[in-house]
Amino acid sequence: MRILTLFLFLFTLSACQSGGPTHAVIQTNRGDVEIMLYPETERHAANFVKLAEEGFYTGTLFHRVVPGFVIQGGDPTSKGATIDQPLGMGGPGYEIDAEIGAPHLYGAVAAARTQNPEKKSNGSQFYIVTGELQTDEMLDQIERIKGIKYSEAQRAAYREAGGRPDLDQDYTVFGEVVSGMDVVEAIAEIETGPASRPLEDIVIERVYIK
Repeated sequence: MRILTLFLFLFTLSACQSGGPTHAVIQTNRGDVEIMLYPETERHAANFVKLAEEGFYTGTLFHRVVPGFVIQGGDPTSKGATIDQPLGMGGPGYEIDAEIGAPHLYGAVAAARTQNPEKKSNGSQFYIVTGELQTDEMLDQIERIKGIKYSEAQRAAYREAGGRPDLDQDYTVFGEVVSGMDVVEAIAEIETGPASRPLEDIVIERVYIK
């Protein structure tokens, strides 16, 4: 198992906020995952807290699992969904303006979205990055294609822990896993069927704010 590398440059900023950053726990039928929400992505963090406190996520599934990429959940139409039911298009009925900035390092928590030009996020669906180890050559290519300049700390995190830099600057990363990546990795290895849906339901039993 790879060592979880925190986004140190963001964590330092977060820790300086009054009261510290907000943490949430995603309880699943495969174990718990604790995440830290970034105050820098204020709209996304506040929305996640709101939905958690309303019980919105209770009973939803991690409906899309792609090894070496992400696990994705938060679609309300996944509650009680039959195995042949198409998933991934549901939401709370609104989108969130993009707050793009943080990279897709290993353990990043980010908002899913449609291919809209403003890069607005789905109001409830999110994914957790597992990703793959990156080389400097790969990161150089991403920088050229996307006009990104990674810091040495970000490069080191991509090399040593991995992630998905191909998603950078296209989706809003609004948090990171601080414990429970072993649970995420176990979910990522579950056998899947059409549309990368796990053959066994991975249920979000509850999300609560610490």
